[in-house]
Amino acid sequence: MEIKKHIEKLTPEIITLRRDFHQHPELGFQEFRTRDLVKHFLTKTGIPVKEIAETGVVGLLEGDRPGRTILLRADMDALPVIEDTGLPWQSAKKGVMHACGHDGHTAMLLGAAKVLSQLKSRIQGRIKFVFQPNEEDAGAWLMIEEGVMENPCVDAAFACHLWSQIDAGTIDIRPGPVMAASHYFSLTIKGKGGHAGFAHESIDPIFVSSAVIQAVQAVQSREINALDPVVVMFTSALAGSSSNTIIPDEMTLKGSLRALYEKGEQDIRNRFERIVEHTCHAHRADYHLTFKVGNHLLSNDAAMVSFVKAAAKEVLGNRNRVTGTVRTMAGEDFSDFAARVPAAFAFIGIRNTTKGIIFPHHHPKFDIDEAILPKGTELYVRTALAYLAET
Repeated sequence: MEIKKHIEKLTPEIITLRRDFHQHPELGFQEFRTRDLVKHFLTKTGIPVKEIAETGVVGLLEGDRPGRTILLRADMDALPVIEDTGLPWQSAKKGVMHACGHDGHTAMLLGAAKVLSQLKSRIQGRIKFVFQPNEEDAGAWLMIEEGVMENPCVDAAFACHLWSQIDAGTIDIRPGPVMAASHYFSLTIKGKGGHAGFAHESIDPIFVSSAVIQAVQAVQSREINALDPVVVMFTSALAGSSSNTIIPDEMTLKGSLRALYEKGEQDIRNRFERIVEHTCHAHRADYHLTFKVGNHLLSNDAAMVSFVKAAAKEVLGNRNRVTGTVRTMAGEDFSDFAARVPAAFAFIGIRNTTKGIIFPHHHPKFDIDEAILPKGTELYVRTALAYLAET
């Protein structure tokens, strides 16, 4: 009960923090105000801090007894979305909105830092509180490059996401792959321009592109096990001028490849390029293909999942509200931490139809059920204490 009492007293402050972050959203690597508020809060709590990765913050809490180190992470960035919620704390910055719940993540982890600092005598080891910039465009790598996993070395990591697809009062956690690898491609089909009336003298890149778009769908429908989720998605196609008589020299296609199974990201890339190459060759065209890694596969460590699941049952007081159903083709750069140490990533339900909180992530009307914020704080606290207590 001690932990719940600590968090109950802190709940109004956690909600106030979330609303403040929501009203003053900042895009990736522009989280200057957020960074300064996080630093001030942690310092006031007695936790030493340092800046990292441009606008990121790391706080380190040393327990009274030696032990391992766990990293707790929250993301801080907002999205280029025009908010349409009408909330009293609606975004004051036109065209920028916390439409993904990162404001809640930051507030929950600050609350957890305050509670854990008050429970220092119970901590066997160290806790790194990591406030990450630019999650929406994969900012974790820069924190890692600048040494967030070192001095002291991190032994395990945990993070969570407020999730609009499950009901408030539910926590979802499962072992294995939970969020997809996403690789973004830019593909230029190179043909031979000419006059639309003499198409036989040209190599039409638009026609070749249409063949490529159709052919690569075979990757997910004919080449990959149907139980291994894969998505091949084209999101942009650019070619030609306004003239209706000119066949262009080239066409550029953009999109993403997503895979939700071990070793899937390299597998799908190889298959995609093989089909592109041979389809272009069949139509006498050439191509140029580049990839950018959005996120790697996020796969939960089974042992870490057991810690989180036990903590979630204590948080909710109802084992039936702890589920293990969420697997999504969305990406998450917490995968960069999870690729280096045993890690777990949980989903905390925020959907509440009674309150009208029904809109998906990245929607202009996206909102969260604030009643779950103390639950998220408690999940951070109990997971950290449980992991560090294990010798």
